[in-house]
Amino acid sequence: MPSSLPPVPPAAASSGSALGLLFRQVRDAMWARMERELAASGHALNFSQFITIKALAIGGPTGVTDLARLADLNPGAMTRLLDKLEARGLLARSADPNDRRALNIDLTPAGLAIWQDIDQCGQRVRERALHGMDEATRIQLTRLLEQVRDNLTSED
Repeated sequence: MPSSLPPVPPAAASSGSALGLLFRQVRDAMWARMERELAASGHALNFSQFITIKALAIGGPTGVTDLARLADLNPGAMTRLLDKLEARGLLARSADPNDRRALNIDLTPAGLAIWQDIDQCGQRVRERALHGMDEATRIQLTRLLEQVRDNLTSED
């Protein structure tokens, strides 16, 4: 969903609160653009469902807790999301052989097939977000964002 907040003025961009607001606006714009791209391609998926399918396609079978963390959902919301994707035949749950209390979630062949198409949606959104940037700028932007993330998540 696009942010209804005004853009951050360049002079204010160096303040901590403005930087956080800018990150939030970029995140919200990426999520909204991704949902529009998915809808335009005929996929009734929201961003959290896309992230869940992506995580399973790239990382293989995963537990509910890890998927919830990746999609920024609480475990109850993730369970409801998984119920919807399972009802559509996109994923399956199976007992974890190492922990009887846990379930592993994996994509079905239909889930893998939809991943091939929605991954293209993600690539189009990334390309739109980085439009007008040469490869060196794209690499630098990614490196800088990773540094900001790492700075904020390190245990100092």
